[in-house]
Amino acid sequence: MKSDGKSKKSKKEAKLRAEAQLRAEQEEAERLERERLYQEHLEKLEAKYQGEKESELAELNSLEQKFLSAQQWKMDYREQAKWEHYLKCDGTPDPTIPQEINTFMSLWRDDQDVDIQLVMEKEEVVLNLIEQLEFLLLEASPDEITEKQRDQYQEFILQLQDLLHQKYNEATQNLLKAASMYEDSETGNMHTVIKDKNTTFCIWANLKKKASIHSADSQCWLLLWSGLEIYKFLKMQQQSPVTARRNLEEKQQRSCRDLKFLWKQCFLLMHFIFSKLFQLLAKQFKNHMFQEVGHGFDLPKSLALSSVAVRVLHTCYDHVSPLWVHCQGLPRPEASDSEELAEHPEDTGQEPGEEEEKGIKEPSVPAAEETCSTGRKESAASLKENSNNTDDIKETEEETEMNADALDVPSQEADALLQEEAGGREEAPRAVDLQQLLPLGGVYHIDALQLPPQAQDLGDWSMVELLDVGLEVYPYSPGEAEDDTQFAVQITLKLPDNVIYFKVPVVARWDAAGQQWRTDGISEITYEAEEKSITFGMGAFYTVALFQDAHLNLPYQAWELHPTGVDEGLFTLTAAFATIQIQIKDNQCMLSSVVVEEEEVLSHITGKWMSPFALRAALKRAGVNIFPAEYSPKYVPVPRKASEHLTVGSAKDNDWSLYMFNGEKVQNLKLTETSEAFTEELEEESEFHSTLYHMLKASASNEAMDKVERAGFLFIDSVYQLLLATRVLAYS
Repeated sequence: MKSDGKSKKSKKEAKLRAEAQLRAEQEEAERLERERLYQEHLEKLEAKYQGEKESELAELNSLEQKFLSAQQWKMDYREQAKWEHYLKCDGTPDPTIPQEINTFMSLWRDDQDVDIQLVMEKEEVVLNLIEQLEFLLLEASPDEITEKQRDQYQEFILQLQDLLHQKYNEATQNLLKAASMYEDSETGNMHTVIKDKNTTFCIWANLKKKASIHSADSQCWLLLWSGLEIYKFLKMQQQSPVTARRNLEEKQQRSCRDLKFLWKQCFLLMHFIFSKLFQLLAKQFKNHMFQEVGHGFDLPKSLALSSVAVRVLHTCYDHVSPLWVHCQGLPRPEASDSEELAEHPEDTGQEPGEEEEKGIKEPSVPAAEETCSTGRKESAASLKENSNNTDDIKETEEETEMNADALDVPSQEADALLQEEAGGREEAPRAVDLQQLLPLGGVYHIDALQLPPQAQDLGDWSMVELLDVGLEVYPYSPGEAEDDTQFAVQITLKLPDNVIYFKVPVVARWDAAGQQWRTDGISEITYEAEEKSITFGMGAFYTVALFQDAHLNLPYQAWELHPTGVDEGLFTLTAAFATIQIQIKDNQCMLSSVVVEEEEVLSHITGKWMSPFALRAALKRAGVNIFPAEYSPKYVPVPRKASEHLTVGSAKDNDWSLYMFNGEKVQNLKLTETSEAFTEELEEESEFHSTLYHMLKASASNEAMDKVERAGFLFIDSVYQLLLATRVLAYS
């Protein structure tokens, strides 16, 4: 019986194994059949794709003619604008004509009238000329301007930038010569603030040059005398409660309540007097605020006895950083070269003692400007050398060292001292990576200047000593700072209202010798987001800028592009910190809204029609950088997928499709963005196409394709420029 049971059990197991093996063989046969059928399907699709490839490429070439039409229209528009400018005869030069721009610069350079208001008026003209040249360099095709012209236009930009800064230095010197005319009634020192939409000019001059109580004016003495008189009065009135009651009973002149009230009022008055006294002394000798604009500084005590002036020149533009930083498409420096420059300064061949002695000497501004201009010309020549091959512009990483600030020449000895104080040991200079961080909000030129001799009134005569040395930097180094601080100068800056800082900005100073922005020498940073102000310490007087991560809004969370009418569309981009809506119409774009934390911002540029290039520049200046560069993949992971949608209404979750393009053909994938694993399996009833346009054409509605086919070439070019600038297909 037992053997029969075992036999039946073994037969049953054998039968189950046979059935499982049969099912496995059937499943394998079905899998192989599916793969065979799918492979045959792919071969049919591939054959169809190869048959239609030529016709699709021919259709694409015909569509590309619209881009050529748009390019020709732009060329004609620029020629018409040049003709209209010629007919206006308003005295402004054509920046593309060397004779005119050279004459303009030569006449202004020789003009001796350097009133600060006139310089600001001329500044508007110069900035307009620079903007015209920058847009021409970005927009013009190789057929429109030659490489020689491109190099020439870049040189014109550098020369205009240098000349504008030179004129501000001359205007500063002109103001300082008459500093006594701008004497502040409270402190007796010079205090002047001049502001327009492009520049904020603040200057303070130490006319008193005394750091003791004896330098205080009559207000200080009056306040001090009043406080002492009240103190003596209180001492006379001081008496015990018993004495107070006896006097009250005997004389019945006043009550204890009245006496206590009098004491309280006297103490409050004393507190007020001495507070005002201390504020007046502090304002006069150390801390100074330009209340009109919110900038301020703490003057080192060692400068309180010196003939020194402090200038805070804030320009909303950046004429310090290299050109490629603000003009994507121009050659840019090689990262390794800049790092090597920062970590291994060039050997000057001097002995250490000679180098320190040279570092202590501060050059005059004209000498520094000459060195600056030479460096900028050499960098322009390097830029010309590196841009001969236009096909490699997007890939090249060549050294372009642009402009230097004439007033920012810190000594090597000062830098070494700062590093020892901050960390107890020498650290390598920290250069700012301009591919990762971008300057935002303009540049702040913070300078300590030598106060020129002032006019002395002698009867009916006014005498002044004339020095033919130009504007001079005050020879101040951080070695003169107090021993208990790690910085020599404390600066407070009010940030621009028309710029958005999504995170705490990075403060960096310009190193004129190394032609780079550096973060060493900056310490004790305090950022007040609500007040939009930042306070920090510096080892010396520097040119500084605030930096923000160029990629903090990448990758995009979502984007959508849909038509709103004939040759009209709405482009919506949801970034990490903001949602941006841009209207497109013909050859222009308009920023509809920028929403940050459910609040609309940047009202100064919304609702204005401008070209795609102008819109890109305006958004970047405002801090909304949604325009990746060719080097951005180093800092932002690029997803290998892209979504696209073409319908009249807004897209829904089930309307989105996922496409893959391998450089030769496009295919519609079956997987979704929430799939657990990647697979190249095709969506049902989909085909191969040579371009994304033809893939969308096969699945788009007739109404959508009708809008595409009837779209004008200017509108198509504007959409193309926006998509190319944002690269939504790569960074979504």
